[in-house]
Amino acid sequence: MAKKKSPLTKKAAKKSQPRPVKRNKKSSAITKKIARKPPKKAATKTAPPRASKKAPALPRPTITGEEKLFLLFKDDYHARQIFDFLRVETVRELEAFAAEDIVNRLSRPIVESVERIRRRLAEKNRYLSGDEAYLIGTKRETAPADA
Repeated sequence: MAKKKSPLTKKAAKKSQPRPVKRNKKSSAITKKIARKPPKKAATKTAPPRASKKAPALPRPTITGEEKLFLLFKDDYHARQIFDFLRVETVRELEAFAAEDIVNRLSRPIVESVERIRRRLAEKNRYLSGDEAYLIGTKRETAPADA
């Protein structure tokens, strides 16, 4: 006697059988085109994203370039002394200088004055604290001239 198949086994049997694929002409043409594309090459190294060369956006100035410096800095005596030394009167003239340039211009007279002091002391065989090497060096330079 043949066993009857349960409804569950009938469904499982149906699922295991491959279904016929229905294709139309358009879908087969698309698959052929996809199959013909050459494979993409793998990138060996990816370049890091470049930083933008644009300058950061600055806020709008709240004063004009023709604004007088003595009005802006009327409470700052030292700043006004620097403006007098640089011979600038407006904001635009001051903006032409870099911060390091201003410091170098202001410190140059001080450096020259200290050099004059060192030279004059060395003439009298005297020196500033820790400056013995300068005295010895100047004596060597002046010794052949005296002979």
